[in-house]
Amino acid sequence: MKKIVCLGGGNAMPKVVLAGLKNYPVKITAICSTLDSGGSSGRLRRDFKTISFGDIRRALIYLSSGPSKIKDVFNFRFTEGELKGHNLGNIILLSLFLLKKNYEKVLREIKKLFDIRYDVLPATISNSNLFSVLENGRIIKGETNIDIPKHNPNLKIKRVFLKPRAIAFPKSIEAIKKADLITIGPGDLYSSLAQIFLVNGISETIKKSRAKKVLICNLMAKHGETNDFSVLDFKKEIEKYLGINLDYVIYNNFFPPRERIKRYKKNHPLLLNLVKVDENLPKTRFIGKNLLLKKGPIEHDPQKLAKIIFKLCKH
Repeated sequence: MKKIVCLGGGNAMPKVVLAGLKNYPVKITAICSTLDSGGSSGRLRRDFKTISFGDIRRALIYLSSGPSKIKDVFNFRFTEGELKGHNLGNIILLSLFLLKKNYEKVLREIKKLFDIRYDVLPATISNSNLFSVLENGRIIKGETNIDIPKHNPNLKIKRVFLKPRAIAFPKSIEAIKKADLITIGPGDLYSSLAQIFLVNGISETIKKSRAKKVLICNLMAKHGETNDFSVLDFKKEIEKYLGINLDYVIYNNFFPPRERIKRYKKNHPLLLNLVKVDENLPKTRFIGKNLLLKKGPIEHDPQKLAKIIFKLCKH
């Protein structure tokens, strides 16, 4: 059985990659970003000096074969009182950690509860922070301040770095070494994806791996992170942090009606336009398809993506 490692954070990767791939005969390991500084995850991380559990929670939900009612409870968000803004799943994961004092034991327990056959791992359990350097030299501290910019979002991000140094979670390194294929994204380029590659040991192990490295390009550019980005821009930035060339880039080449995009942007004000498709992309490495859901939100269709990824696995 082929082994696929899926790298990412936020909602996108679990929702559109893990949800589709779990229906195929492959062994999946999701490696999640753990340095969120905002929202429920960030608050719990600061208060209890743990990792942020939000991205792990999302991966668990989309890989689960358990009852939908349990998943709904795990995803429940409080809207009032002292717990306002907190996610119940994050609190459960934190509680398990405070009881067991061991991340591996926590993830084993939660796998049983959710009837999950696959592994969900943190990229790091180090206490570190993400910083970005803007083109004017200003330094922005914290994942949430990069994700939702309070600075001038028209300023380009020159680079991102972690401080203090973060060490890779050993099980994540093992999974990368054994992988036949590694998927990257989709997700916020700097605040979700780059932070994983900056963890000591991750990019170095990917470099040495014989696995095929596959970028799933974002559908839309994001204000403050990827303004006016094209498919090639995404590829070049990911390769900069990886230190090697990608084997494949999967990207969307279908442009839906403007009204559909307009409706979607109303609920996602930080998203700009669809990612530009560069001319004459070599078909040997760039796989351009209509990757969108048939209707509704501007999101990848999990089944379309899974079909392409599985095909690459068999080559």
